[in-house]
Amino acid sequence: MAKRKRKAIVAVVGRPNVGKSTLFNALAGRRISIVEDTPGVTRDRIYADCSWLDKEFTLIDTGGIEPDSKDVILSQMREQAQLAIDMADVILFMVDRSTGMVDADNKVADMLRRSAKPVVLVVNKVDNPAKMSADIYEFYNLGIGDPWPVSSANRTGLGDMLDEMVKYFPEDSAEGEEDDAVRIAIVGKPNVGKSSIINRLIGQNRVIVSDIAGTTRDAIDTRVAWHGKKYVFIDTAGIRRRNKIKENLEHYMIARSVGAVERADITVLVIDASEGVTEQDAKIAGIAHERGKAVIIAVNKWDLVEKDNHTMKEFTENIRRVLSFLSYAELIFISAETGQRLVKLYDMIDMVHDNQNLRVQTGVLNEIINEACVLQQPPSDKGKSLRIYYSTQAGVSPPTFVLFVNDKKLMHFSYQRYLENRIRDSFGFRGTPMRFVIRERTDRNGKST
Repeated sequence: MAKRKRKAIVAVVGRPNVGKSTLFNALAGRRISIVEDTPGVTRDRIYADCSWLDKEFTLIDTGGIEPDSKDVILSQMREQAQLAIDMADVILFMVDRSTGMVDADNKVADMLRRSAKPVVLVVNKVDNPAKMSADIYEFYNLGIGDPWPVSSANRTGLGDMLDEMVKYFPEDSAEGEEDDAVRIAIVGKPNVGKSSIINRLIGQNRVIVSDIAGTTRDAIDTRVAWHGKKYVFIDTAGIRRRNKIKENLEHYMIARSVGAVERADITVLVIDASEGVTEQDAKIAGIAHERGKAVIIAVNKWDLVEKDNHTMKEFTENIRRVLSFLSYAELIFISAETGQRLVKLYDMIDMVHDNQNLRVQTGVLNEIINEACVLQQPPSDKGKSLRIYYSTQAGVSPPTFVLFVNDKKLMHFSYQRYLENRIRDSFGFRGTPMRFVIRERTDRNGKST
């Protein structure tokens, strides 16, 4: 039985300019959100994978909430913040000590109370706790609970706040879920036919299908049994280009898609044959690639394309060029409308799943690496050549290989790619990325050999 963990989702909310993005960057460990002293700078939600102690979670930054604003941008920010609240397991509600409690804070608190979600009240800009601790007491009047004083800019008080936050994480995010079904996330731009594909595969109209882009605004799990095997298809909301965002639902969709891909074993990237492969397809595919997920590229609506003897070859070459980082991905041309080749998707999923869980015997792996080094000499610098002493497979899904070398600085990316290609030539690993960990072998004194 495979054991999976679901990460808890934490949303940072509050009115504009209280320091949400600064807190987000402090917790994420790197500067991601734009931080300026202008209300409304963070117009869309940004997510980051974080951890505290042994707890992993996905943090979502939101635009500031102006409860009564009629400004279009601010009203959209309010809507997307509400969506973040809806999808969150825990909410960090941030207020500003320097301004004190204002009417907008009360209205945001009302939104949070209606959500019935666990809320941690964070009082920001408490830069000197000894002198400013009395300033936090008025925030008890919000009726949200105990205020936790922090300084996002100085990164103080965060540990106590995080300790309080993780108390509310759902048990299944810590304990995991046992399931032997293969999980497949169906991702792609809006209106490329993701829901139609699932409906065809399961033989019933369970997922809403509409020509309106963005109909599916949530990730929907559909369990299927096929020829004695279990599958879970995760239909994700379509992701559209940033310049086409009219409703601020798109980044909510992206966050859902990231979560779906993380839960999945295999990602099926659906491309609209009538549009061709686009830069946005590449961005969506990057979500799966960065997380080490196996990938199948499904070109849908193939029945709508006028064809000659070269059409499929030219389309394939274009996909391989635009999605060059997915050189390992499997490719299939389908039609959800007619059912063309759709059943073959099951066979491809089975094959890719086997490949991402394939293990190579250590002895055989070292033979392949040694032979590769003889056929193409390892790189060298200033008279020192790379030496690969030993290699072993450390994990699967994705297949992960550890190479022990004399100097990891000599392991150029191009040579690592060469070794990857030699391993693929021998074992296939079709559909799945491969990971390499380069380690230096040390002597008893801890020095590289």
